This record gives sequence, C-alpha cells and structure tokens, in this order.
Amino acid sequence: MAEFVKMTGIDKAFSGNQVLKDVSFDVLPGEVHALMGENGAGKSTLIKVLTGIHPRDGGTIEVRGKEVTFSNPKEAERAGIVVIHQELNIIPHLTVAENMFLGKEMTIGKTGILRKKDMYNQTLENLKRLGVTNIDPNETAGNLSVGRQQMVEIARAVSTNAEMIIMDEPTAALTDREIDSLFDVVESLRKQNVSIVYISHRMEEIFKICDRITVLRDGEYVGTERIADTDFEAVVKMMVGRELGERFPARTSEVGETIFEVKGLSRDGWFDDIDFHVKQGEILGVAGLMGAGRTEIMEAIFGAAKKKKGQVILNGKPLNIKHPQDAIRAGIGFITEDRKDEGLVLHLSIRENIALTNMKAISGKGYISSKKEVNLIDDLIERLHVRTTGREQEVKSLSGGNQQKVVIAKWLGIEPRVLILDEPTRGVDVGAKKEIYNIMNELTEQGVAIIMVSSELPEILGVSDRIMVIHEGKVARFLDREEADQEKIMQAATGGE
Repeated sequence: MAEFVKMTGIDKAFSGNQVLKDVSFDVLPGEVHALMGENGAGKSTLIKVLTGIHPRDGGTIEVRGKEVTFSNPKEAERAGIVVIHQELNIIPHLTVAENMFLGKEMTIGKTGILRKKDMYNQTLENLKRLGVTNIDPNETAGNLSVGRQQMVEIARAVSTNAEMIIMDEPTAALTDREIDSLFDVVESLRKQNVSIVYISHRMEEIFKICDRITVLRDGEYVGTERIADTDFEAVVKMMVGRELGERFPARTSEVGETIFEVKGLSRDGWFDDIDFHVKQGEILGVAGLMGAGRTEIMEAIFGAAKKKKGQVILNGKPLNIKHPQDAIRAGIGFITEDRKDEGLVLHLSIRENIALTNMKAISGKGYISSKKEVNLIDDLIERLHVRTTGREQEVKSLSGGNQQKVVIAKWLGIEPRVLILDEPTRGVDVGAKKEIYNIMNELTEQGVAIIMVSSELPEILGVSDRIMVIHEGKVARFLDREEADQEKIMQAATGGE
C-alpha cells in the first residue's frame, strides 16, 4: 500500500542545535500510527516541519507520492493534514457551531449575516459522522468538558475532509469514559480510511489502538515496528536506549510517625468532611475519577482555594493557612497539575523560575546573593538531570518532561516537609517518569511526607505506600499497598461498596 505521507532524511537545527537528524517517518492510509520518544526526542518538531510551521533544513516530504513543501498549517490542511494540539483551539465564549465554522462561516451572500440554521445542521452532521450525538451545536463551547471539546475539534478536522489527523497527547485531560469515546471515534475514522498519527506517553493506549509505532531518540530515527510484533519492554528500550528495568522503583524509605493530618476539611459544592493523615517518609496516593474533588482538596490545603471548615495539622500543630505563602512558610510544597498556567512563568529563565520560591535561601539582608542563587540553581539542575543549554534558557523552550523537572526543582529548594504532587507525570515520557519516581523516593528517604494525586492507576499502584480513594467529594476508602488493585480502586471511585 502506498504511503499517504512519507518523510525522508529530515534535518532541522535551531541556532546551531541539531534537533532532527536524518529522520524518516511514513503513514499509510487508514492506519493509526504512534509517534513516540522521550520529551525532547523531536516529535513536536517533526510534526511542525511536516505542517509548515518550521522550514526543514534537509530531506523530502511526499504526500500521495508527490513532493511538497508547506509554508504554513493552512497549506497542510488544504492537502488533508490537520493537527489537534494538546492545548485545544476552542474559543470558549462561542457556540459549538460557531467554533466548527470559525474562519469559514456560512453567510447570506456577502452580508456577513450568519446562516445559523445551516451551520447548526451541518455541525450536527459533522458530529454524527463520528457517532457523537450528545453535543448540542448551540451550546457554549466553554461549558463542555475537555473530552467533548476535543470531539468538536476532531469533527472540525473531519469537516475539512482531512485524510490525516495528528493527535498530540489526546487523552491527557480526559476521564476514562471520554477516553473510551475517543477510541470509538478513532476506530470510526480508521474505517473511513482517515490516517491518525497518535502522540502519547501512555503505553497502554498505544498497544490498544495503534497499528504501528515509530520511535525517535535525541532527534534521530530509531525504528518502526508493527504493534503486533513488539512489547512494552522493547519499546521502552527503543525510547531510552537502555533497559529501564522495573517501571516503578522499589520503595526503600522507612515510614515513620504521622507528621501531617487533615481533619474535617469541607468546601460547599466541592468536598465534605475530608479526614486523612500522612506519615514521615510515606507516599499517600490519591485516586478517583475526574471531577471527584481531588485537586480542589489539595488547593484548599495549600491555601489556593477557600475552605468552609477543617484543620490542617503539621507535627501536631494546627496551621492557619489562608494563602499559599502561609503553606510555603510552614514547609508545604504544591506541584500543580497545570504546569504551563500555574507551575511556571514560561517566558522567564530556569534560574528565574526556581528563584521565585526560594528567595529566602538565596538572599540575605534584603539582597539576592548571586553566588547563593547560582549554586542553588546549578545544584538542582544537576540533581534533577534537567536537559538544558544552561540556567538562563527560557523555560518555554524546554520539553514537557524538563519543564516538569523545573517545577519540582522550585519546590525542592524550600526543603519541604510535606510535598503535594498533582498529576506529576502527566505528559512526561517513560524515562523522565522513572526519574521523577526516583526523586520522590529520595525525598521520602529524607523524611518528606508526599501526597500524590494521579489519574493513572498503574502509577498509583506502583508508587504509593497507601491509597486514598475520593468519590464525589468524600473519602470512599483507604487501601494498603499490599491489598490494593485496579478493581478495588475503581469500585471505590465509582461509588461501589
């Protein structure tokens, strides 16, 4: 079968830094092809070269057997290639139908008056083609869940007669039910002979829905395999260039006395009467479905959201936390799930981002000590293996995994006694995940109490000493590491006995 897209010998450098070197990639009509690699492997750059965002320095691109050079994504779209980015391009205050026809509005002649009924009917038709019947075209798009917004984006792509849709981390913010719906849509597109390029770090998904997998490492092509002919360990070895061993490192820290307690924590409409404790050197995993209230509980503990009532106790002393600054002073760190909007200032350097939470450690007598600052930042960069050109590199130019390490570095500098991690490995590759787990182990060996919120059940089971399951704003169950399994967690998370 002839390839729909064929990229051969692609080279790309930025300011002398070689990001892609002699990379090849091809996609067949109607196949789901996984593009994988560690953060910084060159996946995003390859897609940007394909769709005309970046000009290539060398190599050829063919679509339907003819060599092409796209100057911008619009030209790629006209050739049938559409990208659905991880950060969705939905305009929240417009309706679903208005989003569907953004830039291609149906109007009465040249008047600019919208043919709203025609747009409504065509939107229904576009969604129906994907088997989506539960979205009203007149609904304000911002009111939809992330999963439904994604369906609108896919329907919009299909309405352009896309023959290849590139999905970048499409399930990162979806519930299990929404992931199942997405997989149904992918299957329906496959039957319509639409090709899918699927970029994800979730290995379970790759093996569930993809036909072939191509792996990049350090900007170079490693290989392409049929999913049926490979396995998890082989793919990891292709990605990281070595055997990763166990996915989750063994827990070696000694669990001590209870040092952190939450009692009767409540917030109207969000969660009610939350009680739990964490011991010195322990990792408490927090599981539950999206919308159960896990993040909101953590925000209230940290002072980033108001609570109605409840106590937060550290080393036997109740804390009066009204603002995140109060939590930081008490020795509580919080790595939020949204690193780009809440965890980092993207246009600032690595040095400036880490310094933000560490002013006390790097200053004296009202002045910042350059020597202290440089020593702290360089030590953290080395300790966390941040892949960077140097401390002055802008954070926005780092890969997702390295951005996450900078977020962690910010909080390690305060030497926290309690560290809350909300989805710490979301959008992070398998090699960087293991590094993050190792950092968590090191911290617990130093006596830090860790609370980890995660939507990935293998991660919850592989990393936690104990598990707290949240269901609809209440603690449903606690499970010890030995007794926990996916079935028991899901049963508690869905309200089962």
